[in-house]
Amino acid sequence: MATHPDNLRARLEERGELLEATRLRYRALEKMLRAFFWKDRVRANLELLREVALAQPQVDTTLDAVARRAAVEGWPRRSAPMVLLAEVARLRGAVAAAVERRLIAKQKPALLGEALLKLEEEVLDAGPLLGRRLWIQAVEILPRNLQELRAACAAGEVFERVFKRPAAEGALPFDAVEADEVRRALLVADKALEALWSRLERFDGTGRVSAFLEKRMKRAPVRPPRSGPELLLHAAFWHDLARARLRALLESRLSPVMPREEEWPELLGWLVVREGSARVGLPTSEVLSEGRAGLLEVAAEVAALSRARPVGPWNEEAAWVRLWTAAQRAKSETGADAERLRESLRLFIRLRGQGQTPARLFSSGRPELAGLPGGQTGREPEDLPGLVQRAREAAGQPRTGRVSG
Repeated sequence: MATHPDNLRARLEERGELLEATRLRYRALEKMLRAFFWKDRVRANLELLREVALAQPQVDTTLDAVARRAAVEGWPRRSAPMVLLAEVARLRGAVAAAVERRLIAKQKPALLGEALLKLEEEVLDAGPLLGRRLWIQAVEILPRNLQELRAACAAGEVFERVFKRPAAEGALPFDAVEADEVRRALLVADKALEALWSRLERFDGTGRVSAFLEKRMKRAPVRPPRSGPELLLHAAFWHDLARARLRALLESRLSPVMPREEEWPELLGWLVVREGSARVGLPTSEVLSEGRAGLLEVAAEVAALSRARPVGPWNEEAAWVRLWTAAQRAKSETGADAERLRESLRLFIRLRGQGQTPARLFSSGRPELAGLPGGQTGREPEDLPGLVQRAREAAGQPRTGRVSG
């Protein structure tokens, strides 16, 4: 039995809203493509063109699904849903024919969504009219509904929320949840911003637009972003500021080792956890090998002993055990970071410690280091576990031969 026409629109559910919105977009786009100065019209409305292109796969699926359901259930031809379905299908054909006429490429995409994106490329490749201002060009090249722009803005919001507020000296600026947000935002922002600058380079033949935006992105945003270029500048500013803050933070927490940028996401959460329990080791991953993780653990222990005198309960013997255990993980590591860490331990051994004072044990900037000969205490061991053992003995601990765990 056929469904009553009054109930047909309700049975479309959310697909009815999609078809209504698509009908309006198709009408506007088809009118622009028929205009005499169609390139200028499209250039001024690239966001609409991209909106249609991005939604096209879902629209095609919806049209097929609704048509099949209407045939099975026998919907009346003059019912509102069938009229809507027919009009959207007609406008889709008109838009597809107009895009076919306007495309210059010999090999034209078969799918309408891909053809629309190809048309966008051709319009931007044609370049603006002479005398167009740089900001107008930037707005044309960076429509607000670019997926990469949305991703960069989402990451920028995380950076702004975490790094805009003041943080206590020496404290981490985020908790465990925020550290995970920053970690994911870094990965998203790096890819998104790289894609956006590549897009600018692709469609900015003179390079003037890119240079103009690169110069402006160093300024702190003073108002909410609205246009595509403003969104890019906002995201780029907070991304750069977050990277600078994180670089300074990681260097202070892991000196003398210099963490690589691809290691930053792995280290943020661990540093937060380590604030509560220094016994938590750094796990390995695709980025961090066993030796590299151990090297960073040693650096964290050395930096913690170098920054300031510990506050509250502190077990010096446990700290030396953690240091030696981490050194065992990093025993086979070589390179500049490993050598800087060994040199930091050698400097402490030459000082012979300062009793059992844990504060600033390994600081290379201490005035007592001036004029000390390199071989004052004989030849030190070359491996990290051996250097840790010698440093422990120099700090005034018993000479037991090996640090016991």
